[in-house]
Order: sequence, then C-alpha cells, then structure tokens
Amino acid sequence: MSAERSAFVYGLTLCLLWVLIPSLFFPNPPLDVVEGFAWGREMALGYTKHPPMQAWLLELSFHLTGGKAYGAYWLSQISIGLGYLAIWHLARRFGLTAQQAFWAIVLTSVTFYFTLPAPEFNPNILQIPVWAGMILFFHRALEKGRLIDWAILGLLAAFGLYTKYFVALLIGAIGLYALVFPSARRHVMTPGPWLAALVCLLAFAPHLAWLVKTDFITFKYAASRSHEASGWTDHLYNPVNFLGAQIANHAGLFLVALAGFSLATLKKLRLKLPAPKLENRSDTLFLLWFAFLPLGVVLLASAVTGSEFKQMWGTPMFVLSGILAVTAFRVPVDWSSPKRAFVTATLIQAIFLGVITGQALLEPLWKKKLSRIHYPGRETALFLSDEWRKETGTPLAYVAGEMWPAAHLTLFAPSRPSMFLDHDPALSPWIDMEDVQEKGVLLVWTGDGPEVPPMFHRLYPTTTRQGSRSFHTAASNTMRPVTLNWVIVPPGKVADIGPD
Repeated sequence: MSAERSAFVYGLTLCLLWVLIPSLFFPNPPLDVVEGFAWGREMALGYTKHPPMQAWLLELSFHLTGGKAYGAYWLSQISIGLGYLAIWHLARRFGLTAQQAFWAIVLTSVTFYFTLPAPEFNPNILQIPVWAGMILFFHRALEKGRLIDWAILGLLAAFGLYTKYFVALLIGAIGLYALVFPSARRHVMTPGPWLAALVCLLAFAPHLAWLVKTDFITFKYAASRSHEASGWTDHLYNPVNFLGAQIANHAGLFLVALAGFSLATLKKLRLKLPAPKLENRSDTLFLLWFAFLPLGVVLLASAVTGSEFKQMWGTPMFVLSGILAVTAFRVPVDWSSPKRAFVTATLIQAIFLGVITGQALLEPLWKKKLSRIHYPGRETALFLSDEWRKETGTPLAYVAGEMWPAAHLTLFAPSRPSMFLDHDPALSPWIDMEDVQEKGVLLVWTGDGPEVPPMFHRLYPTTTRQGSRSFHTAASNTMRPVTLNWVIVPPGKVADIGPD
C-alpha cells in the first residue's frame, strides 16, 4: 500500500472508531456537548461563555441527524480528520517524503488531545483544523503570493475567532513572523496580507457588533471565572504546571518514536540532542516558530501574571508535533523497526478506545458518583417537560437554573425550551422578557435539601420547592442518584426584571 493510501486508511479508520464507540455506547453526551447544544438552540451571534461557532455546528448536526446528539462525535472527528489532512499537506510542502508525512500523522494521532478528549466536541477540538489550516495557507501564501491563499487565510482566521478567541495567539504569531523574517516581510507591502486582514475583519464584524451591543459579555464572563495570583508561587507553579501537562500530552508520541529505534541508535541520541532539519532553512525556522512561539507566549504570560491557563487550551497548539518529531528524529530513516513503531501506535489507540468503552459500559459497575455521560439527561428532560404540561397545559418554552440540568431540557424536551441561564437577562441577552412573562419559566436545580437557591430566592422570596425527584442512571442503580428540584412559574407570574 502506498504511503498516501496508508495515511488515508489510517486516519479514516481512527476517525470512524472514535465516532462509532461513543455513538453506540455513551448513554449521554459529555458536558461541553450538552452545553453547546443549549447555546446553539438560540442561533445567536454570540454566547455568554464562548463565540458561537461550536454551538452553531452542533445545532446544524441536531437537524441533520433528526434530533439526535451523536452528530457531536462526527463533528469532533471531522475536525480531527481535517487537521490530519492539513498536517499531510504541510509535511509535503516542507519537503518530507510521503512516508514521512504518513508518520507525522501517526505520531500526531497518539498525542493525548487527539484521543481521550475527542468525543467532547468543544471549541478546543474545533480549533485543531483552524490552526493547522491557517499555518498551511500562510505557508502557501508566502511561497506563491496568490491572493486566493491570503483570502482563505483571512476566512480561517475569522472562523477561528468565531470558535475561540484563543486563536488570536496564532494570528499574532503570523503577524509577527511576517515582520521578523525578510522572506515574509517582502509580502507586507503587497495586497495579500491586507486582503487577509480585510476578509477576516468583514467576516468577524457581525460578532464584533454583538460584543459591543452586549457590553463584551464573553470577556466579562471570562474575567469572572479567572483567578488572580494568590502569591509569588503562582508565577512559578502555573507556567510549570501548564508546560508539564503539554509534555505529558506527548507521551504517546515519545513511546512510538522510541519503539522504532534500536538500542544502539538510542545511545547515539543520548549523546546528541536531536534537532529538526529541513532541506529549506526557512522552512525549518517556520516550523520551529509555529511549534514553539505560541507555547512560549502562554508560558511567559502565565509567569508574568501568575494566571492559570487551562491545560486543555493547549489542544490546537501542537498540530506540528508529528512533523517536528519526524524531522528531529529522522523518522523513519534512523528507525530499525518501523513495524514495531506502528504496532505501538496501534496499541496506544486500542488502549484509549478501550478506556472510553470501559467508561461507558463498565464504569457503572464500580463507580458510585454519577458521571456526565451516565447522567439520565433524556429521562429528566421528558419528566420535567411532562410536569410542566400537566401544570400549565402549554409546552415548556423557558427553563432557568443550573446549566447542567437546564441544558438537557433544551436538548431532549420535545418543545426544546430556551435556556435562561441563572434567570439573569444579562447572561442570556437573546431572552425576550415579555415573551417569558407570557409563557412562564421552569426553575430547576440539583441538591438534596429543600432550600431554594439564592439566584431564585432573590427574585421569588416567598417561593418554596414545588417538586423533587431522584433519578438513577439507566445503566446501574449503584451510582448515587441525582436529585432534581423544580418550581413552575406560570405565565404572568415571572419576576419583572430587565437586563442590567
């Protein structure tokens, strides 16, 4: 089999396996998927927590699958598959052989972020093809100077900003590269980069307008969730912790790379630190720049501010790791046993696939705490929807309260109500309070006690818990049940509040 076909078969097989196992065995979608469906229900230009692209795509998948949630697993693997495709073309553009490009994909595929987190389609996963695609088309634009490549780069940048603002880090790295290196700087005074900037700005303008209109709600939400440095140790611990997590992310890559070497070759490697080397020196600088500069900026920012960067934010930053490893370790030229390396990669994938299968099928047999994928989301949504209809005689239109139980109603209830996050119009700017007053709202929260949460008590000071019920996971009765509490606020009785 040719290297091209091998890469295609390998990538396609992996993507299908990572789609089919959660589609068949996960009783309930993961956290970020459920939350994304709740946001996507509104098809707004932005949401409290993130830009809208992940939510839009989830809503599209909901309609394409006839109201099913498994479309999220397809979206994850389409994202990763497109990432593999961009990595292949980048490797070939760097002058690597087809066989080396194949191994670049294999080595990338065994890094942690391409495995266990994959079923949870979220903005981090969606950034993988964005980062890989932007690096690819920037390289193409620098070499050929074609306006179409610059325009696509601009579109990808806008798509990335609609996905997660973190992509601004890559945009900055691209801009700085164009200013630092003479081979790229000669393009600055040509129409290409300005076309890319214009396309990006025009495509992103609707979301910018939404940000201004909502008083930059996503940035305020992020600021409210961030933690300031509590002492000087945070300036050291947080960047080291983030770096350690990213090194651990590459454990599978290191294992596969080492498996291909003989003992004699490994001894030589100990004496000489491997370094990437491409035929074209500018390509080597390009590879090193985009492989390490974004990571360096994050580590520096964390060290200076003492802020903690979530480890999963590193997901798209290492799309070049496979190419870097192939060039640094001279894969597969210096390998004594590529077959052993491939078997190791296959075993790693089998282990990770076994982990998610075991999580879905075996976890209920021993675990006591209810996990996200075993949460009885459909059962709770159908029950509360029926309770609402019995009480009011109307379909449920709005649900307010904790995100997790409320989001399941937006996904599984027949009427697909809108999620009124925390019953706060400032956090849900798409909510029409007059319509809420006309149709009523269901208040829902979890907990064993009869107390009404403060978010509701301040709006409804005389309200007491109307109903409570415990739900077991369908997979096992040994897991601790979840207790849902609710209050039905009928039409005309909704607290008269407006946005802040």
